[in-house]
Amino acid sequence: MYSKILILRFPKTVVQNPIVCYLARNHDLVFNILHAGILPGKEGYMVLELSGQRKNFKEGVQYLKSQGVDVQNASQEVKRDDTACVQCGACTAVCPTGALSIQRPDMAVIFDQQKCSVCELCVPACPPRAMKVRPIRQAFF
Repeated sequence: MYSKILILRFPKTVVQNPIVCYLARNHDLVFNILHAGILPGKEGYMVLELSGQRKNFKEGVQYLKSQGVDVQNASQEVKRDDTACVQCGACTAVCPTGALSIQRPDMAVIFDQQKCSVCELCVPACPPRAMKVRPIRQAFF
């Protein structure tokens, strides 16, 4: 299962279309609306968590873009404090995207930030609290 928090910006020409409904139905994706501001005849925005198979996720994002929706990743990221990490591997058990993995034979915990969906499951799973969520930039709504 792949999951990511996205910021969608809808031009006023498409706000009345059921784009998110079709996104979920036609691409077998699940969404959770975290915040939204959409009014008929005006531009709108929506922050949603989108989940599904990686292939379906990519196709769904392409669908959104083809409808004129601006798609951005949420303005936060997960970072690891390498000085606090004790290489226990607890985070790897909960990571749904494989961003956290154990490198063999030295058993080092590797964090590939490109694979991270910012689901934040690793944060409470980390005993020494080496995994942290931090803002990338300020989002304006």
